[in-house]
This record gives sequence, structure tokens and C-alpha cells, in this order.
Amino acid sequence: MSAPSLLDHVAPVAAGAHVTQAVWLKDTLALALGDGGVLLVSGQETRRVEAHPDAGILVGVGDGRRLVTGGDDGRVVATSATGDAVEVAAARNGAWIDALAVHPDGAIAFAAGRNVVARDAKGREKTFAAPSTARGLAFAPKGYRLAVSHYNGATLWYPNLETAPDFIEWKGSHIDVTWSPDGRFVVTTMQENSLHGWRLQPDRGHMRMSGYPGKVRSVAWSGDGDWLATSGAEAAIVWPFDSKEGPTGKAPRECGVRPARVSRVAFHPKALVLAIGYEDSCILLVRFTDASELLVRHAVKGSAISALAWDGRGTRLAFGCADGQAGILTLPT
Repeated sequence: MSAPSLLDHVAPVAAGAHVTQAVWLKDTLALALGDGGVLLVSGQETRRVEAHPDAGILVGVGDGRRLVTGGDDGRVVATSATGDAVEVAAARNGAWIDALAVHPDGAIAFAAGRNVVARDAKGREKTFAAPSTARGLAFAPKGYRLAVSHYNGATLWYPNLETAPDFIEWKGSHIDVTWSPDGRFVVTTMQENSLHGWRLQPDRGHMRMSGYPGKVRSVAWSGDGDWLATSGAEAAIVWPFDSKEGPTGKAPRECGVRPARVSRVAFHPKALVLAIGYEDSCILLVRFTDASELLVRHAVKGSAISALAWDGRGTRLAFGCADGQAGILTLPT
């Protein structure tokens, strides 16, 4: 028996290039494209902005007001919902932008090689040299503190304080990094098909989350912070963080088991509903209360889901694909 479907509630969008990132700027969808453009979608209207002419967008993040992108041209560009694209920073010698993070107050951090730059809301820049190439960046949910992932661990840095950066160690290659919404946990994805976490309070304990058949390239926290969903397997692997020990000694949940690997995950901002995108382009919504599934997109050969994003109200889900297809699901009321 097939899953109930939301296919009729999806509006297709022709992005025209690999979708690197999708973010909502209130009611406008912004898609960062691998060919350097940004596609703005508002209602029935689409508009392309050349944010990185003659370059490719490698990374993108949003703060609700703008899409911030980093390219292989060494530039960091902020694009607004009205189509204004402004260069806000640039790496030395035009080095590729490897990672980006945005702070709710307007601050931006970017990494190029080992060099990490934090630019606060007033435009003041502070720099930090990571022990090795900085692979991931994430601002803490409260305060002006930055997590930097790199080889053999992560570094926690207060850009505006003179205190030495705080190095937290675990051997191996750490790629992306994320904070739990309450700020008690820092979790990295690893080259070794696993996650590693640190309990910052009360004991600096370690948490190993392994067993993935592939690399984890997408993570998402539930709105209440109790769950961390991850890609990298033929189901979304969802770890419990609802106790002070985190997932230590606990088994994860598996959602949306299918014969294709999960490529992107995105939690609904208000409900325990997880959007799951797969390497075969299928998209499912899974509700935690009863594990029920809703089909959003059929599988399409050669069209992996490369971006997923809910709007702030949780009424629309945007997706983008590696082959330039995209779309918007509007949930029925």
C-alpha cells in the first residue's frame, strides 16, 4: 500500500543549476546555485541575481533577512529578498570560502583554509588561525561564540574576548559542526562515517554516534532540541538529546526506511515532523508521534535532493536538486 501523497500541493521551480542551499527570507525563497547565481522565488515570480559572476557558490546560509553565500572567487556576498547582492567580506588572496555561519544579530563568520574571520554586526573583524583547515563553522545559540571544526577536534572561540580559544579534542577528520539549541552539546560530522559529540556541561564527556554506511552530510535539530536528525543511511537516523547525557547508551530512531540513501533532512520548526530527501530525489514527511509517512516527491533517477528548507511558519517546504530541479510544497490547511 502506497503512502498518502502531497504531490498535488507541490509547485515546481526551474532553478537551472545545482541547488547548493535553500533558505526562506520571510515569504521569498532564495536558492543558492552552483553556477554562482541566486534564484529568488516570490509567489509566481522568479528572479535571478548574479551574486558570484564567473564563479561557483560553494556554501550558503541564511538568517531570515538575507542569503549569505561563499564562492570559489573568495567573496562572501549577502543577497536580500529584493535582489540586492552586496559583497560583505573577502578572503585573502581570493582563497575559496570553505565554510560560513551567521549570527541572529547580523554577524558573519567565514573560513578559507586555516583562516577564520568573524565579522560582527558593526563590521569589526577578528581573525583566528585554526590548527588545520577549518571545515565547519557554527555560532552558539546564545552569546557571541563560534565553534570551528577541523582535524582532530573542534575549537570554541569568543571573537570579542582576549581569552584563548578552547580546543576540544577527538582524533580524526571533523567536517561540519553544530550546536544543540540549548548550547549544551557540540556535535561534528566526521570523515569516518560517524558523528562525534561533546557534552560541554557538566563534564566535557564524549559521545560517539557511529554505524553509518556513508558520510553524514546533513543534520537538523528538532524545534524543541530533543532530537538530532542525520543523513548518511537508507533512513534518517535520529538521535535523542532529551537528557543531560545526550544519546549516550541510547539507540537512535530510524525514519523513512527506503532503498536509497538519505541526502538531506529538515525538521519542521514547530512540530515533530521530519522532511527527508533522498539521493534518488524522493522526499517524505515523517511524523514522530505515529511514524506515519507522506509522499512529497517521487523518485527520479539522477536527481539527488541537495537542499531542504521549511519557512518560519512551517507551512511551506522548499527543495532543490543536484540537476537544477526545485519546488515548493505548500501544506494544505
